Amino acid sequence: MKTGLKHALVIALLAAGAAFANENATVPLEKSEAWPAIKKNVFGDREVIVDSKAEVLEMYLSLRADDASSVPVIVRARNPQREDDYIKKIWLIVDKNPSPMAGVFRYTPASGLANLETRIRVEDYTHVRAVAERSDGKLYMAGKWIKASGGCSAPAGGDDLNTANLGRIKFKFDDAVNFNEPNKAQVMISHPNISGLAMDQLSRLYPNPHYVNRVDISYEGVTVMSADVDFSISVNPVFRFYFQPKGAGKLRALVTDSNNLKFEQAIAIEPGKVAGEPVPAN
Repeated sequence: MKTGLKHALVIALLAAGAAFANENATVPLEKSEAWPAIKKNVFGDREVIVDSKAEVLEMYLSLRADDASSVPVIVRARNPQREDDYIKKIWLIVDKNPSPMAGVFRYTPASGLANLETRIRVEDYTHVRAVAERSDGKLYMAGKWIKASGGCSAPAGGDDLNTANLGRIKFKFDDAVNFNEPNKAQVMISHPNISGLAMDQLSRLYPNPHYVNRVDISYEGVTVMSADVDFSISVNPVFRFYFQPKGAGKLRALVTDSNNLKFEQAIAIEPGKVAGEPVPAN
């Protein structure tokens, strides 16, 4: 084998080895190269405690994404919400996304549990982290490393761009609702959640961003969860949450998008029944 060919082969093997190493590399949560700047920008000089023992919260996330444009993520609080001790806020951060702050979720004691489930876009191999602020002001962090790429800049499919049902909101419950205890619910929002980063393959132009940026969930006028979100949330956003009703009433969702369009829906809640038909939101 000629020297030049051998040299080229060695370089190719080294490059492949480096790529393989990167493919299998993981970085400790607190040592991500992107984290110091994010932390400084969002939390300033406040201490963020790495919750390595999952005493406050834990995250569930696949190591490798089947679809980088729709990655399920679950954040679970370890303790119920109490009047004197509860999680006030959860920041959901995707370190290497074009917009790292996927969402800021706010909770109250009426939440019952400060759990969060949604689907996100992931643009590159990165940490996904959740930072929870408790009512005493302390910050706790959990997170996972994920192997995914192209989720924010992937072209949307035809169904994703269909705006016929734009803003349609639907609630879903797995079980009958019980009073004075946490009940799991799901809100689904029909929306293309266009990031503006995916080039149209025909026109070669980039569409204007158009995505859900605010979600407010309340029960009988009391906030259960509110969130400021961006295009890091996947198309047709889905949010699973808990609420703890004390009596019959309305569970209400108010959604706003980046074009200042507003959508709302409410559903009647009765004891011992799976929630029924939608009712007027007001």
